[in-house]
Amino acid sequence: MAGNTFGTLFKLTTFGESHGPAIGGIIDGCPAGLEIDFDAITAEMQRRKPGQSAIVTQRKEADSVQFLSGIFEGKTTGTPIGFTIQNTDQKSKDYSHIKDTYRPSHADFTFDKKYGHRDYRGGGRSSARETACRVVAGAIAKQLLNHIKITAYVSSVGELSLDKPYTDLDFSEIEKNPVRTADKEMAVTMENHIKAIKKQGDTIGGTISCVIQQVPIGLGEPVFDKLHAQLGKAMLSINAVKGFEYGSGFQGTKLRGSEHNDRFNPDGSTQTNHSGGVQGGISNGADIYFNVAFKPVATIIQSQETINSQGEIVEMMGKGRHDPCVVPRAVPIVEAMAALVIADFWLLNKLSKL
Repeated sequence: MAGNTFGTLFKLTTFGESHGPAIGGIIDGCPAGLEIDFDAITAEMQRRKPGQSAIVTQRKEADSVQFLSGIFEGKTTGTPIGFTIQNTDQKSKDYSHIKDTYRPSHADFTFDKKYGHRDYRGGGRSSARETACRVVAGAIAKQLLNHIKITAYVSSVGELSLDKPYTDLDFSEIEKNPVRTADKEMAVTMENHIKAIKKQGDTIGGTISCVIQQVPIGLGEPVFDKLHAQLGKAMLSINAVKGFEYGSGFQGTKLRGSEHNDRFNPDGSTQTNHSGGVQGGISNGADIYFNVAFKPVATIIQSQETINSQGEIVEMMGKGRHDPCVVPRAVPIVEAMAALVIADFWLLNKLSKL
């Protein structure tokens, strides 16, 4: 399996399976001398961990991080930062029914065909459990980028969506509700909708919006490693993500060039920001904003037809503990991946000119 490392200078490699003894990672390329705030890392992990509310999976994991290397006396040493997160609440028997059966729209079929031998317990390596490692690395990247602000929030659940631009939202509301949306009234409506879907044994998708502010001009490496291209890759690598758009996105296709162009002010800033803070694949100093679409979780607690490893049509029903809607717990994952991208480009930009 070749796709376990992300980044060029600031790199993360992750390992582990959902029901193995532990998951973990190695962060390479973090400069020496960064004072680590371990409480901030814990806070990020708490935002992602399972069992945090009635609208997420009830698997109980402390998600405490044990650092093995790369940090001495509270500061990074410039050497690889190794860490592990113990898995403590696996219930592998909940997955015995899919040992030889493929769940629809899951990774079971493709992993089995590609590798010929899969860990069916909780989805193994294909499980979103792996994203806990991304949150650890993202938390450290955020500390490296303490001059840059990264904020993600749930902007839609199913047909329910915020109809305000992010500039009109109160970001202080995000962590005050279990949905992690930035509107107090909509938070209640979204939460009730997720609970109703859960009672039906079904799941629902949604959208997470992210805003990156106070970004310096110059981040991004054309032509193949443009800033928005790497952000798109980062987001699309997250489990259950089906779409990514930045700036004006697909709505921008409805405008004329005369309407869409961001006119300059004398200081180089722009009067509008249809570009989403990126022009020519390079940050222009304006806010970077984008949307990430998440599908409904594939595992549903309903009977449905599928096939087994022999190609026979069989009936199956999901078991175990699963998120009825993934977006509330995915907010810190989106922020973490954004931080990894920006940290990598921030370091690379130091090589761009004398």
